This record gives sequence, C-alpha cells and structure tokens, in this order.
Amino acid sequence: MKEIIGTLKPYVPEEPAESVKQRLGVERLVRLSANENPYGTSSKVREAVIEYVANHDANLYPDGNASSLRTVLAKYWNVAEDQLVIGVGLDEVISMVNKTFITPGNSIVISVPTFSEYALNGLIEGATIREVECIPETGQYDFAAMRRAVDDTTRLVWICNPNNPTGTYESVEDIRAFIKTLPSTVLVIIDEAYIDFVTSCDVPTARQLLDEFPNVFIMRTFSKAYGLANYRVGYMMSSPELANYIQTIRLPYNLNTLSQVAAEAAFKDQEFLQSTIQNNAAERDRWEQLLDELGATYYKSGANFIFMSVPNADNLADLWLSKGYQVRRGQRPNWLRVTLPTAEDGVVMRELLREYMKNL
Repeated sequence: MKEIIGTLKPYVPEEPAESVKQRLGVERLVRLSANENPYGTSSKVREAVIEYVANHDANLYPDGNASSLRTVLAKYWNVAEDQLVIGVGLDEVISMVNKTFITPGNSIVISVPTFSEYALNGLIEGATIREVECIPETGQYDFAAMRRAVDDTTRLVWICNPNNPTGTYESVEDIRAFIKTLPSTVLVIIDEAYIDFVTSCDVPTARQLLDEFPNVFIMRTFSKAYGLANYRVGYMMSSPELANYIQTIRLPYNLNTLSQVAAEAAFKDQEFLQSTIQNNAAERDRWEQLLDELGATYYKSGANFIFMSVPNADNLADLWLSKGYQVRRGQRPNWLRVTLPTAEDGVVMRELLREYMKNL
C-alpha cells in the first residue's frame, strides 16, 4: 500500500434520506448539502433513456469513444473532437489529470477552501499540496499569493470557478492575467462545474483561454445545472496533445450508454437549462437580500449555493434539519454551505433563519 493512503480518510457518503427521515421523524427530507439540482431533470432525458432501454439490450459494451456526445460537444464549443476527454463525472477526470501529469516531488497549488478532490488525488500521486487562503473578506482567489506559491516543482494549478464552497466567481480577465505570469510548464485547470449559474456577466466561461494558452484545461459537468448527478458525466477540453496523454490512461468503455444518451438529450434541452438558471438566480437574490438585512456573513455567490456564517451555525443547521432541510457543514468552522432550494422551500427556510437570528 502507498504510504500516503494510510494517512487519508475514506469518503463517507451522506446518510440515506430514508434513514434520516426515520431518525428525525420527518415526512420529507430536502437535501441541500450536495449542490444537486432541486428542479429535477429535463423530461427529454427521461424520454431518451426510456426509448433506448425499450429498444436495446445490455449485452453489448457502450461506445468507448462516446462518439455522438463527443460530436455534439465539439460542435458547440468549436473544438476538435480530439480535444475532449469525457469521464464518469469530473471526479474521474480529476483523477486522470493527476495520474497523467503528477509524479512524486511535484507540487500543486490550490486556493482554500475549495473542492477536496484536487488535493486528494494529488496526494495519492505523491504531490505536495500548497494551499493559499482565499481573501477573507470576499472569498475571492488571492492570485498574487498563488503566484508566489508556484515554483520549479509546480505542475498543476487548480481554479474552481465559481469556487466550491465559497461560490465566488473570478472574471476571465483576472484569470487571464494570472496565467500570463506562469511558466508554460505549469498546467492550469479551470473547473467550471457551476459556471452555468453565473449571471453577473454575459460570457462567464473561460473557453476563449483555450485558444490563447496551450497549458489551459477547462472542465464541465452535467451533474449540476443539467440535473444529471445520478448519471455521472463530466468532460474536459484542452489542446489535442494534452488530451491525448490523458486518453491513454482512460479506462475503456468508462461511460455507460445510458449516461451518454442522457447527457446528449440534456445538452440539447436548453429551455430546461435556462429555466434552472433563472429560478436559481431569483432564489439567490432572495437569500442574499435577507442575509444583508440580518447582517449575516456570506460570500457573494455566482453558483447554486451560498456559503454563510451565523453565530453557532451548527445550531441553525440542526434547526433546519429538524424541519427536513439538510445543509452542508464542516467545510470551515461555523460556516454552512446551503444549496439554493426551490422558491417554496426557500420561503420556509428563510423564515426559520429569521426566527433563529431573532432569538440569538
């Protein structure tokens, strides 16, 4: 066993919803701890999957190249098909990036707090993780400090945009300026899992940076705005050369056919996507207005969640849970990450928050 494995803690999945409901004595549990889409999934996805299952057996392996989905994505993003790496969620893509480019002695630079998989997969491959604290007042990336953390050993720099868990969005201009300061040997991975939810600018994606820098990767997922968390589909765009390196270690037939069918149907239903984005933005505004009114601490979010802090935050989380609303704890002491609920659930949760703050 690798020595580092003995020092890591295994991922502990959340308690099943039925178990939580039974333990708490609630009829309904709304899970707002995993940044899932509360508006469900496009009906066109269900139709496409049912049609496929009705007309095909499961005895054959899937298309190992995800050819149809690959063609659709390449056309939309105006990239060559060999610039795409498609994986079982972004978790697999993150793992492949580290397996391909990290050797013992390399270092990885990340802003913290951020998605834990970046550091975990780097540690497994023998990297040193250099953590750079975000700007405390705003939650934004401290790009100047991140640049100082880069040296001759640095192989990867991760930028989660919007960042999980802070929800903060970094402009393409700021990211571009940062990349220009880096050696070309440093690979910059921009994780845009939540980018669809950004409404503060017309073109939030850093897609254009692919054409400007050969050391840039951009990752996207179907798990969030498209509502396909259960189907596990993520993909990455890079130069053909870098993508080919990763493809050499991709497991054959990694993405099953149902996931490919679901992702393609979801991608074509832009009406569902836009509805999700609009509903999320409206709910985000309502939450931020109340947090401002109450004087609570939070970071301005561009995502489908809000990272917030109130006195004795665990008590607030317990109150919400007792009413059937589960939020994420443990990412920073006394902070909670709240996936934005539907408008109806938002009314209930905000009233509970208002009463909680009143009774402090």
